[in-house]
Amino acid sequence: MKTVLFIEDNEEIRENMGEILELANYKVLLAPDGKQGAALALAEKPDIIVCDIMMPELDGYGVIHLLQKNETTQNIPFIFLTAKTERAEIRKGMELGADDYITKPFSGTELLNAIEGRLKKSELRRSEIDFHELNGIVRNSNSKNLQQVFEEGQDIQTYQKKQRIYSEGHRPFRLYYVGSGKVKIFKTNSDGKDLITSICQAGDFFGYTSLLEGKAYFETAEALEESDIASITREAFEELMNNNPEVMRQFIRLLAGNVHEKEEQLLGIAYNSLRKKVAEALTMLNKKYKSTESSHEPAMHISRENLAAIAGTAKESLIRTLGDFRDEGLIEIRGSDIIILQELKLERMLN
Repeated sequence: MKTVLFIEDNEEIRENMGEILELANYKVLLAPDGKQGAALALAEKPDIIVCDIMMPELDGYGVIHLLQKNETTQNIPFIFLTAKTERAEIRKGMELGADDYITKPFSGTELLNAIEGRLKKSELRRSEIDFHELNGIVRNSNSKNLQQVFEEGQDIQTYQKKQRIYSEGHRPFRLYYVGSGKVKIFKTNSDGKDLITSICQAGDFFGYTSLLEGKAYFETAEALEESDIASITREAFEELMNNNPEVMRQFIRLLAGNVHEKEEQLLGIAYNSLRKKVAEALTMLNKKYKSTESSHEPAMHISRENLAAIAGTAKESLIRTLGDFRDEGLIEIRGSDIIILQELKLERMLN
């Protein structure tokens, strides 16, 4: 069970959100001010901290400053609660080390989504392989080829911006490591559009999925900028994997982390596609209603079943999306009636 520390001086918000978090199966620690919150964080080492900015005794900036100075708490995911929407205030919190922020007023769902998202990213960071850690393992292994490549600089090639490293459909022959620069990993659909599935930067390995599976590359790798890429042969990689179980475990962890990341990306794509479908249906209906109604903001009276049929989605998905649009101030819902409040913003979703 994950532990959430919730620091908030407003008693009603603190108690309500505490109950919601407990219902979501979190262990909850509550603090009414920054001073008590910082003390709880240092004593309990929670998995994540949600903290208001404006508080007595010690404000949220003071809390994160104290926790960032302590090695045992500096890597705990930190989310700010703020009633301020000025960019300078938000930027200040992020510069101090905050991972995210939630603007008041907020719903329990928003809080749960933010916490879940940050915890997942924290898990991925912990599961990522560290090049220096791997180098230490390699140093103690029998694979001299790999040690020479990554420590003595053999087989390092400089790729220029937009230069192809490998292409989808090709057989894998090497494991790659980014020494400097950035590399994009992407797929191209039948319309010629690219979907970037990953951005690799200094310290990242890539190309190992196809090596592990023994299959052709299902993505393409291309330099985003001038990049120094080290590589080892498939034979050297297999030798290392066979001779050192710890290296194999590290790459399996890395592969599992990538699967998580791809799942999140696909969910995001599906979610954005759903939003676009609903926005398109609402925009089309709004134009029809405006052409037949005299009211400046005509209410569209349509059942959720019919609207779902127009949007080409399930009724439950439609209702959730309408709720999101309402919370974002794009529409107003009055029973079965829907009123468009931000027509231009809905239309921008279609681009």
